[in-house]
Amino acid sequence: MKGQAGEILEAFENPRPGRRYTIEFTCREFTSLCPLTGQPDFATIVIRYVPSGKCVELKSLKHYFRSFRDTGAFFEEVTNRILDDLVTVCAPLEMAVIGRFNVRGGIEHEITAKYDCERDT
Repeated sequence: MKGQAGEILEAFENPRPGRRYTIEFTCREFTSLCPLTGQPDFATIVIRYVPSGKCVELKSLKHYFRSFRDTGAFFEEVTNRILDDLVTVCAPLEMAVIGRFNVRGGIEHEITAKYDCERDT
C-alpha cells in the first residue's frame, strides 16, 4: 500500500530538543476510500504531538495524506495507520491522531489513536 512512512514522510531535527512543547497539525481536506463501496470518505485529521529528537516535515505530511485518496480502508485503520507511520518517522514523546470523518448514514465518526513513549515501548 502506498502511504508507508519510509516512502513519503520525512522529519527534521527538533530545534528545541530540551524543551517540552506541543505541535498540532489540522488537515481539513483528508480523503480516503470506503473499502466496501469504493466511495470517498472525507475527514478532518488532527495530529497533536510532543516531539523528542525529530519533527514531522509539513510538505511530506501533505503528500502522505494525499496518498490515501486511492486507498480503501476503514476509519479505524486510517487513523491508526497514520499514528503508526508518524511514530515510526519521528519517535515523539506523545502523539494523538484524531480522525473526524464526515457524517455517514446520519452517524458521526470520530476515531482517536494515542501513543505515549513511556507506555507503548
